[in-house]
Amino acid sequence: MTLPPLDAERARDLVGRFSGLPVLVVGDVMLDRFIVGHVARISPEAPVPIVRFESEYVRLGGAANVANNIAMLGGRAALVGLVGADAAAAQIRTQLAAAGVSADGLVEDRARPTTEKVRVVTERNQQVARIDYERDADAGGDVERAIVAQVTRLARDVKALLVSDYLKGTITRAVVEALLHRAGHRGASDGSAKALAERTPLIVDPKIPHLAYYAGATLVTPNHYEAELATHLRVRTDDEARQAARDFRTRTQCEAVLITRGEHGMWLSEARAGGSIPAVAREVSDVTGAGDTVVATLALALAAGATMAEAAVLANQAAGIVVGKFGPGTVSREELLSALTTS
Repeated sequence: MTLPPLDAERARDLVGRFSGLPVLVVGDVMLDRFIVGHVARISPEAPVPIVRFESEYVRLGGAANVANNIAMLGGRAALVGLVGADAAAAQIRTQLAAAGVSADGLVEDRARPTTEKVRVVTERNQQVARIDYERDADAGGDVERAIVAQVTRLARDVKALLVSDYLKGTITRAVVEALLHRAGHRGASDGSAKALAERTPLIVDPKIPHLAYYAGATLVTPNHYEAELATHLRVRTDDEARQAARDFRTRTQCEAVLITRGEHGMWLSEARAGGSIPAVAREVSDVTGAGDTVVATLALALAAGATMAEAAVLANQAAGIVVGKFGPGTVSREELLSALTTS
């Protein structure tokens, strides 16, 4: 079953409502550094290319890129995550300020470096090597308590909550429990229609080792590799995606699952509906960060009053735009509106 396309007028109305919607992003904050150069020969010292330096630039990555996407789409993003006491953390704060994202929720952990990925690439955007600066042990003790305190403080008046889990230490069971409690998915709900309507959507970009943490979330968005790992099912066809999404939803005890399948689009599974969403046909430059754009769009769409299917269709359209960009990119509200007008 293929989900019906979203009416253009309805789509534009939903995107128009993104303006100023407050969303809290909690997750693993990263800095992506790109060293760009020219390759003309192989090193005589080892069979590796010699890269002659030409330029260098940085971009927000991980949960910081999710928050940046929310801001670019017109929303108002607050961010909770871990950073070290180093130059990379200072650059992240500078980049967030430029993007209009609040960095007040960043928690400094002097025992770890800020997660930074340094990519050496050619002028044709071909990656030669990557160096990761990170310590991926889960936060604990005072650091974990500080993260939970920031979640509690910043989640009070938001319209959507978002977990961006990259297994770099920020997302622990206690952190997710705090989000679920704020969302009304645990402890605060009596199961009545009124209580259900008052829940705040909680969207999770997951990692398999933490599946047990996400029980009760509104929507979890595994890619097809993660869906295969979690369900032990092959995901190649629509029928296989349907079964894997159902099994994933049962295992995680979440309300809905959206499997992202690259060039095959997406598959949505929820109690009331489900089906495939064909990929938007565009030239693919780089899929890095596409998942960040997907969850940012989903969060804003649900906060704007979209159904789960409508939110998934909008997220699919946004993903089709961002994969045409190199590195962890973003999609602006204007780009999304333009794509909805011409599609």
